[in-house]
Amino acid sequence: MQLKTHFKHAKLVLLLLVLSAALGGCATLEGAGEDIESAGEAVQDAADG
Repeated sequence: MQLKTHFKHAKLVLLLLVLSAALGGCATLEGAGEDIESAGEAVQDAADG
């Protein structure tokens, strides 16, 4: 019985770690998107003169 409880807790911890990593990845991709957008705007401004 205790072994089942232990595995349930381990699954929960693993799930929380995966969700945390996924959310962190979203924030990282959002930041990269903003960097790419600002670089594109700089190129456009330079082309406009």
